[in-house]
Amino acid sequence: MRIFFIICLSLIVYSAEAQVKLLTLDDLDKRIANGKDTTYVVNFWATWCAPCVAELPNFEKLRISNLKKPVKVILVSLDFKSKLQKEVIPFVKKNNLKAEVFLLNEPDQQQYIERIDKKWSGAIPATLFVNKKFKRFYEKEFTESELKSTLLNLK
Repeated sequence: MRIFFIICLSLIVYSAEAQVKLLTLDDLDKRIANGKDTTYVVNFWATWCAPCVAELPNFEKLRISNLKKPVKVILVSLDFKSKLQKEVIPFVKKNNLKAEVFLLNEPDQQQYIERIDKKWSGAIPATLFVNKKFKRFYEKEFTESELKSTLLNLK
């Protein structure tokens, strides 16, 4: 019985660590608007995008180095909604992503691309640095040092 309890508890903890929720752009806008002095680093990525996967550990390092600061890292997957359970959640678990992870729940790709940034070609990885005072969008892969310096130079 004790082993059964331990197995159940570990499965609950394991699945809670890799929770991925659906997110609309309206949800994201509300989150940013309610952020007071918080700077959001929103990375748009996909499980099938090699440069995206390569840079994800850099976003985790940025998240950890800013735990006590008003900086939030949000990872937004652009995978198809149908891939959530079989690909995105297992990917998040396997890669031990602890930042908030969402799957973008928007039906019109062209519309959400233009809404995020009118100059965005739609290529990923792409990252948005935003708070109530500024908005900067980058269509590129970030190194760890580039992320840190970009965040510092925005203030």
